[in-house]
Amino acid sequence: MSDVTEDAPPEEDVSGNPESEIEESRAPLLEHLIELRRRLLYSVVAFMIVFVGCILVAEDIYAFLVEPLSALIQDRENPRLIFTGLAEVLFTQLKVAFFAALMLSFPVLAGQMWLFVAPGLYKKEKMAFLPFLVATPILFILGAALAYYVVFPFAWEFFLSFEAPAADDGGLGIEFEGKVDEYLSIVMRLIFAFGVSFLLPVGLVLLGKVGIISADWLRARRRYAIVFVFIFGAILTPADPFSQVAVAIPVLFLYEISIIIIRMMEKTRGNT
Repeated sequence: MSDVTEDAPPEEDVSGNPESEIEESRAPLLEHLIELRRRLLYSVVAFMIVFVGCILVAEDIYAFLVEPLSALIQDRENPRLIFTGLAEVLFTQLKVAFFAALMLSFPVLAGQMWLFVAPGLYKKEKMAFLPFLVATPILFILGAALAYYVVFPFAWEFFLSFEAPAADDGGLGIEFEGKVDEYLSIVMRLIFAFGVSFLLPVGLVLLGKVGIISADWLRARRRYAIVFVFIFGAILTPADPFSQVAVAIPVLFLYEISIIIIRMMEKTRGNT
């Protein structure tokens, strides 16, 4: 009686092993995290280099920021800003250097984030997203320039109008004595408010591009947008009405521009 041999069962395919699938999915995740860390490291290094450079010229940057006020009080006998803390000027210059470095190094940060995200986008998506990346710093600079060259002179003149000379009967006068850190605080708040408000079209158009909002939706809520914009201006700007209106009018204009752009995108999308 001859031995009957049976074919050995095929070896089990280990490619479907759940553990191996986890390891394979973990590898690209680690690669993305390493790439993100590298991009963030480049951004931090660029910021630190610019920050050190800004520290060296912090006094000149502060002099530039105080120029609108200096133009209004330079005819006085002793035009000046005061400080009441020993380290106030030092910390103010560090803040000046920090804010300046943050704005100057932003293109590097945006570029590094773009290099991190771009490989995962299709060519059409890259072409659609790139204009927003370019428009962001330009619009912010336009808003900051409006604050510095238009709003500051009128706002400072408004605040200085509250000065009052001493009365003839011995009453006390009211005279401006500005503090170094307080001046920087109000200046940076205004620059930030105008810069961020000018980014409104970027945010709205992006939301319109992905289909979250539409031009009709924005038109229907125009009255609410007007109220919100004036509240936004009242919170982020000083108490003078000129600064609030100076924020509100450009933002409402940009709101209308956003509606037009979204409407054009909707027509283009409907024709394709």
